[in-house]
Amino acid sequence: MVTIKSQKEIELMKDVCKMVAEFYDELEKKVKAGISTFELNEEAEKIMRSLGGIPAQIGYNPGVSGIPPYPAATCISVNDEIIHGIPRKNKIIKDGDIVSIDTVILKNGFHGDAARTFMVGNVSKEAKRLVEVTKQAFFEGLKFAKKGYRVGDISHAIGEYVKSQGFSVLKEFQGHGIGRQMHEDPGIPNYGKAGKGTRLEPGMTICIEPMVIQGKENILELDDGWTIVTEDGSLSAHYENTILITENEPKVLTIK
Repeated sequence: MVTIKSQKEIELMKDVCKMVAEFYDELEKKVKAGISTFELNEEAEKIMRSLGGIPAQIGYNPGVSGIPPYPAATCISVNDEIIHGIPRKNKIIKDGDIVSIDTVILKNGFHGDAARTFMVGNVSKEAKRLVEVTKQAFFEGLKFAKKGYRVGDISHAIGEYVKSQGFSVLKEFQGHGIGRQMHEDPGIPNYGKAGKGTRLEPGMTICIEPMVIQGKENILELDDGWTIVTEDGSLSAHYENTILITENEPKVLTIK
């Protein structure tokens, strides 16, 4: 069921999402060659707790048989890892890597969610373009995150833009509503038909999150039950923000 937030709930959403934006400002300074994703996750947890937030992803249970609760404060996915990369001591970030970090913070009963892909050192021109296209895909979808439009309008805009740039979108995972729960209705795919799906109303808070693949859209799931990688080993990038639907233009809550 789609939840429409009251003004008080919207203020609480704004508060936690402001924290998410501050978190990424601080975390970006830590993303560098030579650090392991395990160490980076430890730094991330320190930052969010110092800001007064709770790392909502620790112990998250997807409710799927055989998949263990998520063990870390962040998802850190490097290069061909698309999403849900589990931080590891032996996963060392190198010059030229692109590093996607997805984080959900909990404060006062509400969740804020955002993802960023960071470029480390001397990345290739194609990797840089992938990261830029992924970010722009979010803003293409945002144009339709307005009262009266439908979820499919967002999905269509993202998918068509990514395709026009010669890349693929991840189809098995999607954006979502957010609030008291990390994942709420409606689901927001990164492809689809315009004019379809849930109609957007003021007071809805949603996450738009393009997950873009450099090569073919085929994917694999690693044995850890979480990490999703490209089947052909091509690069992937991720960009996400929490959005408030208003009477007028959408409000991006996780950007300062």
